[in-house]
Amino acid sequence: MGVVSISMPDELEERIDEFAEEHGYTGRSEIVREAVRNLLGEFEDQQLEDRELMAIVTVLFDYETTSVEERMMHLRHDHEDLVVSNFHSHVGDHYCMELFVLEGELEDISTFVGKIRATKDTLTVDYSVLPVDDISGLS
Repeated sequence: MGVVSISMPDELEERIDEFAEEHGYTGRSEIVREAVRNLLGEFEDQQLEDRELMAIVTVLFDYETTSVEERMMHLRHDHEDLVVSNFHSHVGDHYCMELFVLEGELEDISTFVGKIRATKDTLTVDYSVLPVDDISGLS
């Protein structure tokens, strides 16, 4: 098994250690391996391939971090064919929320979400993906 070295803020490292202790993990490596498996597998759903999909993506960031808001604007413009709607809102005293409604194929949605996740200083990125062609068949 190979060894991978990663850098992360002290606060995140402390949270991982607390999580490991609370949930019975043997250590950080076990948690990181599970997180990576989940991340790599989340867009590999065979039922979603070759279908027209819609996605809702929400991004939370500190309102003083203008570089994130600027990056969101560039992503919106760079992916005009994918972004159906975009909404910006202030949440609480210090945060902005960016909401994207996407419509397209799984690979394009995955790429878009990946670019958002790679944006420095985002606090959270959440999303859901549903097929447009048969939403009634999901319940």
